Formats: sequence, C-alpha cells, structure tokens
Amino acid sequence: MAAGEKGQQIDLGSLSTQQLSQVKKQLDDEVQHLSNSYQNLRAAQQKFRDCVVSIKQGVAESVRDKPLLVPLTSSLYVPGKLSDTDHVIVDVGTGFYVEKTTDDAQKFYNGKVEELETNIKELENIVNGKANNLRVVEEVLRQKVLAGPQGGQGGGEGG
Repeated sequence: MAAGEKGQQIDLGSLSTQQLSQVKKQLDDEVQHLSNSYQNLRAAQQKFRDCVVSIKQGVAESVRDKPLLVPLTSSLYVPGKLSDTDHVIVDVGTGFYVEKTTDDAQKFYNGKVEELETNIKELENIVNGKANNLRVVEEVLRQKVLAGPQGGQGGGEGG
C-alpha cells in the first residue's frame, strides 16, 4: 500500500496542549527545512543565470587573447588567455565536464534555470500549505491555552 501525499487528517480539537505543541514543533521544523531548501534552489538558479551571463559577456571575440584569471578551485586562480570564443567547458554535474558551443552551453544553463523554476514553484506551494497548517495549529493551541487547564487535558486521557 503506497503512502498518500496528503497524510492523515487529525481533529486538532481532540489533541491535548502537549500534543498540539509537538505538532507545532514538527511543523516549525518542516517549514524551516523547506524554507532552507527553497533558498538553496534560488541560489543554484542564480548561479546558472550567472553562467549564462558569463558566457555572453566573458566569452566574446573582444576578450580573445586578453589576460584573465582561470579558476582551478574555489580559491585558486591562475592567469590565462581565452583562445577559443566558440567553445566552452561545461560542468554537467557530479564532476563531469563536456565541451559545448557557447549557444549549446547557454541553452543547457537556461534549461537548468527553467527546471529549477518549476521545482521552486512546487516547493513554494508546499511551504505555503505547511505554513497555513502551522497557523491553524497555533490558533487551536492558543484557544486551548486560553480555555484553561480543563480544555487542554480532556483529549489526553488513555494515552
């Protein structure tokens, strides 16, 4: 039996304040994690956009044979010169590099940007749903706390 994406529906009114606090903490953690993932996807998308700009501006005939710095690692650069303005080496992931024409490289990176945009929109919807659930749990918890101890203890018997 496959697990459903919607999860279980729980009557929040039947939970004790302690159980509601646990649900709230779990939702807080999920929203925080998903928000971090969202920011990471946005950062990756911006890196791919920067790659397109670098190809457009940095691999042009006007730059040919002019001195530039070539990154060997994230902190080590060596001097070099651009000898071919028609081809670039593209990092396609997991340590693999492929030689592509500048047009193909731009298409590759633009495709990555669009793919990430789709993932970001899906993640945005999930984050918004979790945030709404969190608000509902917080409101029910607030009402239980305001109702006093008799309202918060009733759902916890036998557990």
